[in-house]
Amino acid sequence: MAPDDLREVTIGILAMQGAFIEHEKALQRLRSPRKIDVLQVRTREELARCDALIIPGGESTTIALLARLEGILDPLRDFRSHKPVWGTCAGAILLSERVENTKRGGQEVLGGVSATIARNGWGSQVESFEANLEVEGLRDPQEPFIGVFIRAPVLLELHPSHDDPPVQVVARLPPGLLPPSLASDNPDDAKAIVALRQGLHLLTTFHPELTPDDRFHEYFVRECVLPTIAAKA
Repeated sequence: MAPDDLREVTIGILAMQGAFIEHEKALQRLRSPRKIDVLQVRTREELARCDALIIPGGESTTIALLARLEGILDPLRDFRSHKPVWGTCAGAILLSERVENTKRGGQEVLGGVSATIARNGWGSQVESFEANLEVEGLRDPQEPFIGVFIRAPVLLELHPSHDDPPVQVVARLPPGLLPPSLASDNPDDAKAIVALRQGLHLLTTFHPELTPDDRFHEYFVRECVLPTIAAKA
C-alpha cells in the first residue's frame, strides 16, 4: 500500500439527483497535491470508499427520498459525523439542522451544520440570479467568484451550541442584493450569508459547479478534505 501522504483521495458525489455530473467535472479539472479519485455515490458500499462527499444542488426532498429508498440515508448521517461534506443549494438544505418552507410532510435532513435554512427562500425559478462574491479564502481573492443562485435557499439563523465547532462565514451577498422581504439593517444578518464552514463541513446556497471557476472545489479540497486526512495519518 502506498504511504498515506501519497495515496489517492476519494471524493464522492451523491448521485441520486441534481447537478452531480457538473461537480464531477470540476473535481477532475483540479490540480491538487494529491491525486483525486471522483466517485458517484448511490450505495452504502460506494460511500464507505470515500474520504469526503459533495451533495449537489437539485431537489432536496427528492434527494432525501431516494437516499432513504436506497438505504443510504442513515449511512450518510454517520458519514457526515466524522468526514468532510460539502452541500450546494439542495445539499445545503440537507446539511442544515432545521428547514423551513418544506413541502407537505416535512423534510428529512442529514444535519451537521448548526443552521436554520428556508427552501426556495428567493422564490420561484424566475427569481434566479447571479452575484459577484468576494471570498478571501479562495485563490486569487481579488477576483470575484460568480455565484449562481437558482431557487436558492436562504439561511435564516445560525445557532451553534457551546459544544459545536464555531461557524466561519465564507461569503456574503454584496449589500443591496437582498429583496425587501429579506433585507435587514443588521450587517450580520444570517440571510446575507451564502457560504459558511463549520467543523468538517462546507455549505453554499449557490451552485459553484455551474461555472467554469473551480476555486470553490479547490477550497473544499484544500481547507476541508486534505487537513482531515492529514489529522488522521
